[in-house]
Amino acid sequence: QVQLVESGGGSVQAGGSLRLSCAASGDTSSRRCMVWFRQVPGKEREGVARIADYGGTKYADSVKGRFTISKDNDANTLYLQMNSLKPEDSGLYYCRADGRSGNSCLAGIWGAASGYWGQGTQVTVSS
Repeated sequence: QVQLVESGGGSVQAGGSLRLSCAASGDTSSRRCMVWFRQVPGKEREGVARIADYGGTKYADSVKGRFTISKDNDANTLYLQMNSLKPEDSGLYYCRADGRSGNSCLAGIWGAASGYWGQGTQVTVSS
């Protein structure tokens, strides 16, 4: 079992920044691959950024150069630094964990069939 708790969401004007956190606990082998997703009403959840156990990262084209995913293994915390925010970045942001190791985390689909979700944190960017 894995528990994920997101925090750090809020309201910000376009061009501003936010840093999201995801506190993780539980089975470490089930959280080798950590992913940030976001969802807006009426649309499917989309992958934003992912980080592998060894630290490799991959980003959605829409956030490249603006968002940075990182993790603190000692603190069991995943982060998403979001800069130059745009109104279209608004949504409910979720962190997800699964057991994919190495580059398998960064290739293919954003979310493995088996994984764990947090409850989400809301980000609202106004123009």
